[in-house]
Amino acid sequence: MRTHKILRTQAFRIVAIYLAIFALSAFALVGFVYWNTARVLDRETDATIQAEVTGLVEQYQRLPFYTFTDVIIGRSVRGDEGLYLLANNNHRVIAGNLDSWPQISPAENGLVEFSYQRRIGATTQLRRARGQVFMLAQGFYLLVARDVDERRQLESVFQTALLWGTGLMILIGLAGGFLISRRVLARLDVINRTSGQIIRGDLSQRVPEGHRGDEFDDLAHNLNRMLDRIERLLRGIREVSDNVAHDLRSPLNRLRNRLELAAMRQPPDSETGRDIDAAVQETDRLIGTFNSLLLIAEAEAGSVRETMHEISLTDVIEGVGELYCPLAEERGQHFSVTISPGGAVIRGNRNLISQALANLVDNAIKYTPAGGNVSVALENSGGQAVLTVKDDGPGIPAADRERVIQRFVRLESSRNSPGTGLGLSLVAAVASLHEGRLSFGDNHPGLWATLSFRRVGDEPRMARVSTQELLPQPEPVG
Repeated sequence: MRTHKILRTQAFRIVAIYLAIFALSAFALVGFVYWNTARVLDRETDATIQAEVTGLVEQYQRLPFYTFTDVIIGRSVRGDEGLYLLANNNHRVIAGNLDSWPQISPAENGLVEFSYQRRIGATTQLRRARGQVFMLAQGFYLLVARDVDERRQLESVFQTALLWGTGLMILIGLAGGFLISRRVLARLDVINRTSGQIIRGDLSQRVPEGHRGDEFDDLAHNLNRMLDRIERLLRGIREVSDNVAHDLRSPLNRLRNRLELAAMRQPPDSETGRDIDAAVQETDRLIGTFNSLLLIAEAEAGSVRETMHEISLTDVIEGVGELYCPLAEERGQHFSVTISPGGAVIRGNRNLISQALANLVDNAIKYTPAGGNVSVALENSGGQAVLTVKDDGPGIPAADRERVIQRFVRLESSRNSPGTGLGLSLVAAVASLHEGRLSFGDNHPGLWATLSFRRVGDEPRMARVSTQELLPQPEPVG
C-alpha cells in the first residue's frame, strides 16, 4: 500500500488535525506551568535578596566600616547559597566570598545575573547567580546574590524534556494516524475493488462483511443489499429483453419474408412492387435498430464477458478492411489500411470489437465525399493497442463529441442520411465493456476516431478467419 495514498486519506487528515490541536494545547499548558513556576521561584529569590540588601544597607549606615566588613565576612563563611561582595569604586574586592568582581548582565526589576567560579572539593565549577548591586556611601559597592545554578539546570532539563516530549508525542501520533489510516484504507480498498469488479459487469461480487459490527460492516451490509436488489432488477430486465427478442424477432422476420414473397409475385417495375420493396427496407431498418439496442444492452450489462479471450486485432482490422474496401472504391474514395509491425493482442470479444470498428469505418465512408480519403490504422502506444479511423468528411464539432455517443442522437448535418443514431452508442458501450476508450479529434478536415485497448502481449501466430466469422452481423448500426 503506497504511503502517499495513506497520507491523502481523510482518516489521516483527521488524526493529523487532532494531533496538531492536542500537541499545541499540551505545549501551551505545560509551558504555562513551567513559566509560572519559574516566575514564582524567581520572585522568592528576589524577595530574599531585597530583604538582605535592605538589612545590610541599614547596618552600613549605623556601624563603623570595619565592623560592617566583619558582617560581610561573617555572612560569606556560612556555606549557604548566599553570595556577598564588598568592593571599592574600582571594583577591587574588600570582603566577601567571591575572588573578583564578576561580569554582570542586567536582568529585570533592577536585578543582575552573572557567572562565577566556585570550588567544590578539589574541582572548580562555573555556576550562575542572581542578585542585586547597591552603591554605598563613599563610593563602595555591595553585591548580594543567590546561587541559582541548580534551578537554571532544572529549567534547562525541563525545556529539553518539553521539546522532546512534544516531538515524541507528534511522532507517535503520526505513527498512530498512519496505522489507523492504513487500516481504514485497507477496508475501503476492499470495497473499491469489489465496486470496480461490479462496474466491469460482474454483478455476482459482494463486499466482504466482518463480525465487528462497526460502521464499515453496516456499510458493507447495506451495499450488498443494494447489489442484491440491482441484480434482481437487471435479471428481470434481461428476462424481459429476452422475451421481447423472442416475441418480436420472429414476427418481424416472418413479415419480411412475406413481403419478399409478395414482391416476387408482382410484375417487374410495378408500383406495388416498389412499395413492397420500400416496406422490406423499412423492416430491415427496424430489425437492425432492434438488434442494435440488444447489442448495446448486452455490452453495457457485461453479459458477454464470459466469451472474452485473447484475440488478434490484426485479423479484426484486416477483416473489416476486406469488407469495406470495395464499398469505398465504389464511392470513389481512397481506402487504406495500416498495421503496426507485430500487430497487437488484446483480451475481448471478437464479434463486438469487429462490429464497433465496422461502425466507425461505415460512418467514415458514409460522410466522406467522392475523392476523399478513409484510412484505418492499428498502432501500439505505451502498452495500448490503438485502432484509428480517419476521414475527410464534415467531422463532429467539439461541443457535440460527448453527446453523439448517446442513443438516438443525430446531428443536424446527418439528418438526411440513413441511420438510427445508435452506431456510436454501440462503439462506446463496446469500449466501456473492454475497459477501453473512445475518443474523437479533428483530422483537418474530417474526423479522427480512436479506440484504445489494453494490450496483453505480442501478436501470436493465429489462424486466419474469414470475414463472415469476423462479422456475423456485417451491417453497421447508425
